[in-house]
Amino acid sequence: MKLTTILGSVLVMGAASVVSAVPFVDSIKGLLKARDDHLTVQSGDGPKFTHAGFLFEFTSTYTTFAIPDNVVDANNARTVGEPNAVGLFHYGINSIENVICFNITLLGVIGGFQSPARTATHIHEGESGLAGPPRIAFPNPEGDDHRKNSIGCVQGPFTTGITNQQTGRDTGEGFHVRQIEENPKGFFTDSHTERFPAGAVRGQVQRDLNGLRFAF
Repeated sequence: MKLTTILGSVLVMGAASVVSAVPFVDSIKGLLKARDDHLTVQSGDGPKFTHAGFLFEFTSTYTTFAIPDNVVDANNARTVGEPNAVGLFHYGINSIENVICFNITLLGVIGGFQSPARTATHIHEGESGLAGPPRIAFPNPEGDDHRKNSIGCVQGPFTTGITNQQTGRDTGEGFHVRQIEENPKGFFTDSHTERFPAGAVRGQVQRDLNGLRFAF
């Protein structure tokens, strides 16, 4: 699968303009034209293309603070997450295109990631205090033991690499981001590591109010 991050796309385009010595005005025109170009976004069955201008017309946005105290194991028992770690998960959903964009920052999450899923950073279906299956798998944040970050978008159909033992189907199969919009409190987001496989940090998905934003 291929992933093109939004920030990376803009930086690459800008760098190309400088290298080719295109006049500044032409560079600006090129950036504006990007609104009408297509971006490659990750999907469960390979790259797909979505109109950039439409992609960023989110139907809802979410900010979640994830902490180690919220982690539970597969049996819904409270367990230990990464001490002193914290995560900030920003999500923007376009439920018309079945797209979710993400800006994920982890602080104090030490070591590598680990999960039986295709990645170790997810949105799961499950209410507070309960475990639940992953529905969307995101690229793991990159960085050092102090700060890790990932930015981009994924588009359905989704796959997680985890099979539902009752249905024999992938836990992402058939999932649509509108389900998050319909019941945000029924979903949580987390990251799993080698040291804390049940989860380093976890937080329930919370819808943004009045455009409020946070950043690390």
